Amino acid sequence: MCYDIQQMGDKIRRQAERQLGVSSVDFSQMDFHFFHVNGFARPEILAVTSDQPQLLRPLRWGLIPSWVKTAEEADRLSRQTLNARNDGVFSKPSFRSSIRTRRCLIPVNGFYENRDVKGRKFPYFVHPANSEIFWLGGLFDRWTDRDSGEVIDSCSIITTNANHLMSKIHNLKLRMPLIIPEDKLPIWLDPDLPDESIQQLMQPYPEKEMEAYTVSKLVNRKRDHTNMEEVSMPFRYPELEYLDTQR
Repeated sequence: MCYDIQQMGDKIRRQAERQLGVSSVDFSQMDFHFFHVNGFARPEILAVTSDQPQLLRPLRWGLIPSWVKTAEEADRLSRQTLNARNDGVFSKPSFRSSIRTRRCLIPVNGFYENRDVKGRKFPYFVHPANSEIFWLGGLFDRWTDRDSGEVIDSCSIITTNANHLMSKIHNLKLRMPLIIPEDKLPIWLDPDLPDESIQQLMQPYPEKEMEAYTVSKLVNRKRDHTNMEEVSMPFRYPELEYLDTQR
């Protein structure tokens, strides 16, 4: 799955402008300098949406469908929709409307995932091999609290089958976030794209376009402050290196 990302605002804005020609909203009151952010913290993250393809704007991570009736249901459901499996987006009530007309792109500098070795977790940072950012394919929706009138724009990151590299790292669930190639970005945002074309875009990203290295277990300390540069720095595990040389 994909619950931990890096999203460095300045780099994101530069690449979004260069690759998609987007502008951005006023971020002066918000901090989008994330060395690491976890979805269960319910953060607002930067995205480009199909209804405003020239705008880089914040969406709350954890999709709340427009049909949700109460704040309690919205809170509960949003914790279950941080990710959306590619094989269920056309059938699940939370996603089946958004996948057809409300798709988004979530730019990240990389993401974190754990490798399991006999019950022990070793975290990795996965990043682009030849670029500054990945564009993750996602869904979005707008929900209005009927009691307070609050409007929340929210999103979910789509996941797909793991490629060879991610099968080694995310070796229990064999999943990875959907990454949209640069030449397919405008296509993903097309609200008139037929179902078959959407399905064709939800494929594992080429392994040769990705790199990964181990990081410290600080990234897994959910109750600690982890938005610091240290969390994404390379960290060696001799026992893991030894294991890999024996294979």
